[in-house]
Amino acid sequence: MTTEGTVRHDDGRGESREERADRRWNELLQELRVAQTGTQILFGFLVAVVFQPRFTELGTTDRMIYVVTFCLGAATTGALVAPVAVHRLVAGRRLKPETVNWAARLTLVGVVLLYLTIMSTFLLIMRMVLDNGIATWLLVGMAAWVALCWFVVPIVTRLRGKEDDGGGGGRTGDGYGFWPR
Repeated sequence: MTTEGTVRHDDGRGESREERADRRWNELLQELRVAQTGTQILFGFLVAVVFQPRFTELGTTDRMIYVVTFCLGAATTGALVAPVAVHRLVAGRRLKPETVNWAARLTLVGVVLLYLTIMSTFLLIMRMVLDNGIATWLLVGMAAWVALCWFVVPIVTRLRGKEDDGGGGGRTGDGYGFWPR
């Protein structure tokens, strides 16, 4: 059912376009707070690494891994701060839904870049303390684990939600599915 100025969305909230944009923006800000904090700490670590005495002992391969990692860290920071810039540049122009959509896309790009930055940092550190072969296997395992947590679980959740026709996301009656609380 639709009333004047209110659009019923598949989540059943009955929000107007503007109300939905406000809610989504607030949710996005909470997500960004978590991602930005981790990214800032990681990027700070990457900045400090180059000034450590042991950095000069790195071979060519490890220096290249560091350069790639540092560039990924900078790109991640840029992508995860970009929603703030987008919002600031279009604020007050009645473009909140469009702003939220762009910010959400940039955040997703930032999450993918953060994944790559973390994996690259992980590889660099593992190569410093372990044999190259073991470091590679640990990287593969960690990359698979984080990909499962960050990407596979949400994608499966979305797909199950579509299968349930938007009515319950494939959940049981209590809304939690098979997983214990």
